[in-house]
Amino acid sequence: MKKFLAIVFFLTLINSSIYSQEKSKVISLDGYVTVMESAIFDTLSGPMLFDNLLHNRINLKIFISKNITFAAELRNRLFTGDLARINNYYSDMIGTDQGWIDMSWDVMNKSSFYLNTTVDRLWLDFNYNKFQATIGRQRINWGQTFVWNPNDIFNAYSFFDIDYIEKPGSDAIRLQYYPSSSSTIEAAAKIDNENNITAAGMYRFNRWGYDIQFLAGYSNSSDIVAGAGWSGSIGSVSFRGEGSWFHPLEAFKDTSGTTIITAGIDKVFEDNSITQLQLMYCNNPLKINNFTSIYTENLSAKDLAFSKFTAFGQFTWSATTLLNIGISGMWFPDLKGYFTGPTLDYSLAENVDFSLIWQHFDGRINDNKERINLVFLKVKWSF
Repeated sequence: MKKFLAIVFFLTLINSSIYSQEKSKVISLDGYVTVMESAIFDTLSGPMLFDNLLHNRINLKIFISKNITFAAELRNRLFTGDLARINNYYSDMIGTDQGWIDMSWDVMNKSSFYLNTTVDRLWLDFNYNKFQATIGRQRINWGQTFVWNPNDIFNAYSFFDIDYIEKPGSDAIRLQYYPSSSSTIEAAAKIDNENNITAAGMYRFNRWGYDIQFLAGYSNSSDIVAGAGWSGSIGSVSFRGEGSWFHPLEAFKDTSGTTIITAGIDKVFEDNSITQLQLMYCNNPLKINNFTSIYTENLSAKDLAFSKFTAFGQFTWSATTLLNIGISGMWFPDLKGYFTGPTLDYSLAENVDFSLIWQHFDGRINDNKERINLVFLKVKWSF
């Protein structure tokens, strides 16, 4: 029923939008197509799993009037290869829509391939003077830092997901008020596929050259949450940070809750090379069974850490105007392990890019030695 209502809502907006555009003709349509080959293995001498992903994204935005904007964005993904032949692997991991309205369709699910279409943005935005309201599937980004965002309580994401630069969205209502050009008051509420509710308010302002924010609310129908964040600079170095405290409402006197704090610096050099460093502390890190669960589990802002302390560093070098080479790394002391990820990006043509990405994890989980390598070759055409 919810999927049917979403379709009716979508068609109604499209019809009204087309009618309005007879006068203004303001429509934005873009997207991309990527072909990505991947290999998963423990060691080069051991067995390997090979996969292929054909990914098409379409972004539609219609400016109905100067005060009303409509957007719809969807992902079409065709999976083939070794993992696609594992019974229900992709349908269990990808086919389940985490939103309140199910807008994920398994177009084909065969023994050797899997085709899925997902609408991950479908919103209507109203703005008038200092007020703005957005309803529908949208991204509510309250994060300030680069790798981990404990303030991003509505739609957390994984740094390791290299094929989802847009990041997930939420079925939500968001209200924003701008008292001045440098301050914002927000209130938002979302509901997910299990009818869990997240609702919070946030106040952001500028002081001493820093954007500072405070937030408080209720997360996933279970936790009280409070947090703060900042972004600014120390000389030519950007300095950002954020932290959140989560506490179960039903056991308020029995537990200390979960605290996640992260801070980092980044600097852009004259040749557009970038250095980034970030540290994170969590008093109650997530227990994982293996490194692959980082990709398959739906993590919340409360579950970003799986080591009490975590360190991250990244350097990207602009070798030429067409070629970027990078290396990133993380240190997980509790797991006696680390992550390292070299990357290479090359512009083949004006709208065509090639990427080579290697992700290597090594550590001990539940007293077992864990090691995994993921190598990706990706070609992306943007239109």
